[in-house]
Amino acid sequence: MKIIVPMAGRGSRLRPHTLTVPKPLIPVAGQPIVHRLVKDIAKVLGEPIEEIAFVLGDPAFFGDDVVESLTKLAEGLGAKASIYRQDQPLGTGHAIMSAEPSLSGPAVIAYADTLIRANFNLDPEADAVIWTKKVDNPEAYGVVNLNDKEEIVELVEKPKTFVSDQAVIGIYYFKDVAVLKQKLQEVLDENIMNGGEYQINDGIKRMMAEGKIFKTGTVDEWMDCGNKAVTVETNGKMLEFLASDGEEQLVSNSVINKNSTIIEPCFIGENVVLNNTTVGPYVSIGNDCVLYNVTVKNSLIQNATIIKNATLDEAMIGNHVVYDGNFKAISIGDYSVLE
Repeated sequence: MKIIVPMAGRGSRLRPHTLTVPKPLIPVAGQPIVHRLVKDIAKVLGEPIEEIAFVLGDPAFFGDDVVESLTKLAEGLGAKASIYRQDQPLGTGHAIMSAEPSLSGPAVIAYADTLIRANFNLDPEADAVIWTKKVDNPEAYGVVNLNDKEEIVELVEKPKTFVSDQAVIGIYYFKDVAVLKQKLQEVLDENIMNGGEYQINDGIKRMMAEGKIFKTGTVDEWMDCGNKAVTVETNGKMLEFLASDGEEQLVSNSVINKNSTIIEPCFIGENVVLNNTTVGPYVSIGNDCVLYNVTVKNSLIQNATIIKNATLDEAMIGNHVVYDGNFKAISIGDYSVLE
């Protein structure tokens, strides 16, 4: 089994946090988004992963440190890491084809801006599986249309009339991803574009037209990381799941606690100093941070940041920040100083 991870986008909706760090490398509940996504997919599949192919953007932004992080992630799962570059932002289909040498055999394609919780077996009769989640407002999503055999026969983007309430979340399984590669190559050769981009859906539709069987794989939870508000919400949900699983140590033994209270669930990294502070619930704090006279809940704080005299709620604070102030629901990028 292979996992293909297109992650070349700059994450503009999550700025300022993605001005210095690619969105898939933003930590949520103590680990980068893409790390959690890939590990959770591997756990769901329950079979050996031979290769993980990452499609990155501009090397000036997705540099050697990113490549090293992703290589360690793949090797930690016993897989080979393959690194590809998407030289132009020409859509999901183009991103997948940037990893063309790896597009053979059984594979999962997963876009690295979402997290899931799921537990199911792949349908052996299906040529492909599209992961979906039941939503209350299907008109805001791309959804699947099913026949009486529960097979996907159509993909409909933001339907004006009801088609189904099963939204496509951006994770796909192909029994042989080479079939998708062939269809996407046709899309590229014929210059078929939607919104100025080559889309994965156009390859999938051609597979359906040839009678390939597509089934749904329904996830229990679909957690977006598209902007600051939903990323903070996802952090809280993930902390709750991790605390329930009990598989990860969420609060480091190296935390220095001076007259402070931790209300779980929280993630607190290495060498964090808490002085006259209340943390939690639903807070993640990266390594080497100092919080003095702070009350913080429902928030994300990255590494090497100093916060003083603050009450924070639904805040997202980057790396190497110094903040001393009164605002609650703040969003501060890396290397900012507000005193």
